[in-house]
Amino acid sequence: PTLPIKEEKNGLDLRKTNPSKSVDMEEQIECTSISNENQDNRPSTTTRLYKRRWVMVFLFSCYSLCNAFQWIQYGIINNIFMKFYNVDSFTIDWMSMVYMLTYIPFIWPVSWLLDKKGLRLIALMATAINCLGTWIKVASVRSNLFWVTMLGQFASSLSQVFILGMPSRLASVWFGSEEVSTACSIGVFGNQLGIAIGFLVPPILVPNVDNIDELAYHISIMFYITAGVATVIFILVVFWFQEKPEIPPTLAQVQARSIPPEEYSYVASILRLLRNLPFMLLVISYGLNVGCFYAVSTLLNRMIIEHYPGEEVNAGRIGLTIVIAGMVGSLICGIWLDKTKTYKQTTLAVYLLSFVGMVVYAFTLNLGHLWVVFVTSGALGFFMTGYLPLGFEFAVELTFPECEGTSSGLLNCSAQIFGIIFTIGQGKIIEHFGTFAGNIFLCVFLLIGTIMTAFIKSDLRRQKANHLAETQAASVSISVSAIWCQR
Repeated sequence: PTLPIKEEKNGLDLRKTNPSKSVDMEEQIECTSISNENQDNRPSTTTRLYKRRWVMVFLFSCYSLCNAFQWIQYGIINNIFMKFYNVDSFTIDWMSMVYMLTYIPFIWPVSWLLDKKGLRLIALMATAINCLGTWIKVASVRSNLFWVTMLGQFASSLSQVFILGMPSRLASVWFGSEEVSTACSIGVFGNQLGIAIGFLVPPILVPNVDNIDELAYHISIMFYITAGVATVIFILVVFWFQEKPEIPPTLAQVQARSIPPEEYSYVASILRLLRNLPFMLLVISYGLNVGCFYAVSTLLNRMIIEHYPGEEVNAGRIGLTIVIAGMVGSLICGIWLDKTKTYKQTTLAVYLLSFVGMVVYAFTLNLGHLWVVFVTSGALGFFMTGYLPLGFEFAVELTFPECEGTSSGLLNCSAQIFGIIFTIGQGKIIEHFGTFAGNIFLCVFLLIGTIMTAFIKSDLRRQKANHLAETQAASVSISVSAIWCQR
């Protein structure tokens, strides 16, 4: 018989029994094949990475970006929209908080759809609803049509429900075990970049002018640009976004695909997650951290304007600094996790530094120097926003083989609940006691979250599944080689 060919990739030492079989190099980057048919008649197990996986994560990042931009586009020029629609600041705050409120009831049916119907349907629904919301806003640029712009923002917030739980699922379905955390970080990166653009662009496109007609013109320009981008992205997703690769990328995904659909119960999965104590501690601590980020982002304009009147553009730039620093933090953390697999240690360290960053921000905001605010905001954003993909990936490790969309959904649901509580609470505290007291309010909860993270047991189930599968594969390969040698 033909001697086996040794192939090494991603730490595997496997033997391929059919070296003459052709491989499509345009689609395949790597292929590892474990053949054990001669031993127990089981079918061969193959993993493969496709170049198109980068197209999938790029498309997801694009429509996540477009949706995230709309979350903060009202709040960062809060005072301008108050004047245009003749409403109070708390009403404009709800243009951001509606994203959080909508998520809570709708995440359950959307998670069920993600489990049952897969990534493509979720992507199509997300981009279609997002596109609809942007065009509704185009029709709302009149001072007496606040309810129409609120309707458009509600549609955009509904689209977000289909987006937030996808990065970890997309990374697991399309990417290899040595790059899954990086891929998840790239998925989160798109959302963060959208928030960054949402901080930067609205103050530039919509200047604070007194003439309402001129203000309407500037607002309509912003809404038309958003609608055009959302429409192009929807068309791209329709033609290019795919459900999953023909062959799974990791042995863990091979195992996940082997579970018959009739044996899977969404309700049973939720109940198992609720009984998973390390995961539930992560759910609460994740909600505290991300909820604080939502509150700071939503109320940033109010905090900056209180200490630096007339600095709407710089308020946007400070928000941009927070998110850009967080994007860098996310990518660094993702790459670090792929290299070290130190999920618990990295998550705890970043959480602690988020708390320290919030304390420093609270004590320096009122010093009267904008450059100091830029520096402290950047440090806060690096750790607080950089924490987002860490939470997703740590959750997948703690809950494997449960659906990634379900675990991410629970994390995000917690974040939205705490986001609403913290935004309303900090807003009221700022109104009555000032920005310092409002920021200390958030510091207390970040300290609580840090302590809770320290108590999370690091049970890395996905890593164990991959290691077990690789060990079994190596054992089968050695056994087959021994049989051939005997022949």
